[in-house]
Amino acid sequence: MSRRHWGLAAALALAMVFAAAAVLVSSGGRGSAAEAVPRTPGATSADAGFARDMATHHQQAVEMSFIVRDRTSDDEVRRLAYDIANTQANQRGMMLGWLDLWGLPKNEASQQPMAWMGMATAPGADGALMPGMATNADLTRLRGLGGRDAEVLYLQLMTEHHKGGIHMAEGCVRRCSVGPEKRLAQGVVDSQRSEIDLMAQMLKKRGVTPRTN
Repeated sequence: MSRRHWGLAAALALAMVFAAAAVLVSSGGRGSAAEAVPRTPGATSADAGFARDMATHHQQAVEMSFIVRDRTSDDEVRRLAYDIANTQANQRGMMLGWLDLWGLPKNEASQQPMAWMGMATAPGADGALMPGMATNADLTRLRGLGGRDAEVLYLQLMTEHHKGGIHMAEGCVRRCSVGPEKRLAQGVVDSQRSEIDLMAQMLKKRGVTPRTN
């Protein structure tokens, strides 16, 4: 296993420890004994649905970020890719950790992606499971590019990816009931909006714009 993958594994393990601590702290209510009893979300709840769907969404962002890091020498793009991969790998570990603590499956066959938002979506074309996700063809193309071309496609794909992630995170802010998860979702909204602005500036420097489709 490479040093990079050892680092990612360690980050995921640490994130799951933090996830466990966060849930235990959040379940320690103040007041009556009934309030102190931990609340376990159901398998089809918004809490569980968001954790499952965003973990899947994040995994693709991590994958795309590692792809572009190996295909460009541009420090600004490599730094952004590292930040996205590190942040989203840690958040993914927290969400999978919550599902483990709740005793819930990481895949719910009876529920389509985003059904917890009231807008169940059938898997999209060519492997794009949720809005904003890149297709298999997009990923294959990214792997085949280098330099400026790889940078541009990555920034365009990640802009769309972030837009889909923000939409989902806003749904959790409205619908989720577990405090740490709602706060994580709001953090996703804030950070990804900022990164969208940054990526727009980076695309402009390269004489291109975000994709419109």
